Amino acid sequence: MADGWESMAVVGTIVRPHGIRGQVVVHPETDFPDRRFAVGEVLHIRRGTALVPLVVSSARLHRGRPIVGVEGVEDASSAETLRGAELRIPVAALSPLPAGSFYRHDLAGCRVGTVGGEAVGEVLRVEGSLGQSWLVVDREGDEVLIPLVDRVCVQIDPEARAITIDPPAGLLEVNASTRPSSTEARA
Repeated sequence: MADGWESMAVVGTIVRPHGIRGQVVVHPETDFPDRRFAVGEVLHIRRGTALVPLVVSSARLHRGRPIVGVEGVEDASSAETLRGAELRIPVAALSPLPAGSFYRHDLAGCRVGTVGGEAVGEVLRVEGSLGQSWLVVDREGDEVLIPLVDRVCVQIDPEARAITIDPPAGLLEVNASTRPSSTEARA
């Protein structure tokens, strides 16, 4: 079932229990929290290799975050077992987006190149919050972080599987991760 999990879209993460009735605070990773966390919606978490459906039984906003109850979770102890769980839905359940918009998972696997024609690499994933996201790009075995902002990512075409960037001087070098060489000791 892990393959099914990987092909699903992330819509949030359970932060912590809320109160004594089994509700949880959700950090939303969706532009449509009112729709995703509505009563009756089915969200999925992963337990080991199994997909576990959670049916939303109550939902409200508190300080800008969804407070969600799920069927079968009736107390704070049960809600605590959900702490940190990523919430996903099948990609087929996603709403169509307007032209020029895309979902994060649409960018994984896209080729990244500069406006000057230099190949940068392939998008492994998108990380960060809705307001501050970046592309994690595999550049010759190294991970490079590229801010997902209009002034850097000047053209995004998920259908063509291509992203064109106009990086400021040094961006690709400063955002490269450092990996230990084969002669360095590892803990």
